[in-house]
Amino acid sequence: NPSIIIAYSIPNSSNVKLSVFNAIGQVVKVLEDGFKSAGNYTVNFNASNMPSGLYFYKIEAGQFSQTRKMMLVK
Repeated sequence: NPSIIIAYSIPNSSNVKLSVFNAIGQVVKVLEDGFKSAGNYTVNFNASNMPSGLYFYKIEAGQFSQTRKMMLVK
């Protein structure tokens, strides 16, 4: 089964939201949504029920926001 590990680090305690989007911008899955203490984290994303293709994930923590792309190949 395709499994993707997303690692991230937050310097200060804050609300964190980690979302996965498809190529046309629709939210496919919200992986994290809540308060986290400062530190390093990993999220295991099971994409076995999703078709192959280009996806994006966006992390928002406090004032920080970043989007990265990922390719799912089965």
